Amino acid sequence: MTHDELPHALLSWYSRHARDLPWRQPGTDAWGVLVCEFMAQQTPVLRVAPVWTEWMQRWPTPSSLAATATADVLKAWGNLGYPRRALRLHECAQVISTTHDDTVPADFTALRALPGVGDYTAAAVLAFGHGRRALALDTNIRRVLCRAFDGTQWPSASIRVAERERMNDVLPDRALVAESNPHPVSPSAAKSIAALMELGACVCTTVPRCDACPLMNACTWRAAGYPTSEPQRRPQPFHGTDRQMRGRIMRTLRESWPHAVPRAQLMTLGEDAAQIERALTGLIADALVTTRRGGKVSLPTS
Repeated sequence: MTHDELPHALLSWYSRHARDLPWRQPGTDAWGVLVCEFMAQQTPVLRVAPVWTEWMQRWPTPSSLAATATADVLKAWGNLGYPRRALRLHECAQVISTTHDDTVPADFTALRALPGVGDYTAAAVLAFGHGRRALALDTNIRRVLCRAFDGTQWPSASIRVAERERMNDVLPDRALVAESNPHPVSPSAAKSIAALMELGACVCTTVPRCDACPLMNACTWRAAGYPTSEPQRRPQPFHGTDRQMRGRIMRTLRESWPHAVPRAQLMTLGEDAAQIERALTGLIADALVTTRRGGKVSLPTS
C-alpha cells in the first residue's frame, strides 16, 4: 500500500467503525475541540464524554467559562484527574474571551501562546476545530505509524523530525502546503488524522487486533514477524502514590464546598501523614487549594 492509497483505506475503515463520541457530532466548534483535548490528556475518552457534554451545555463559549469561579470549574472537572488542566483551561478561556474576541484562533502560533496548549493540542484544534492540515501526532498515531512503516513495536520517547515528515507524506493534500500557509484547509487531511487516532486507540493498541486493521497487508511490523522491543515509557503506578492522595483530597474538598475542611480531617484520608501533608502542600502550591482561617482549607475562593 502506497502513501497515496493509505488515506482511502483509512477513511473507508473509519466511516464504518468510528465510535459515536459527542465531540464528533456536527456543530462542534473549535472551542468544543479545545475543551475535549484538555480533558482527554491521559484520560480515556469514555470517561471524558459525559463530562464534556455537561461542560459544553454549561459553558458553550470561552467567555461563559471565563466568567465562572475557579471552585465551580474544579467541581465540574470532577474525577477526570490532573486538575491543573482545569485551571489551565479556565485561564485559556479568559485569554480567548479577552484577546481573541471569544473565538478560538485558527493560527498555530496564537494557539501555542494560550495557557496549557502545546504542539499537539494546537495541531489537534487546527485539524478538528478548523479543518486544517496540521500534524497532530498523538501517542496512538505514533504507534500506528512506527509499526506500519518502521516495523518497530513502539515509537521513540520523543517525536523526531522523521516522524513529522512521514506524517506529512501520509496525509492528503500536501501540495496545498505553502510557506505562507503551512496549515491549509483540508477536511480530508483532518479526517485522516481522526482515523489514524481511532485506529491506534481501538485496533493497533498495546495488544493489537491485526485481523481488524485496514493496514494489515501493508504493515511492516507484521511482515517482519512482530519483532518485540521495550516500550519507551512504562505505565506509572497509581495506587498508593501522592497523585492518588491528591485526588482524595480534591474529592473531599469538592464534596464539602463551599465549606472549608479542617486540615486535621484530611489526615484521616490515609495512614501516611507525611504523604497527606506533602500532597496538600503541592495542591496549595498549584493554586488548586487555598488556606483559610482556623487551620482550614478549601477549593479556591475566587
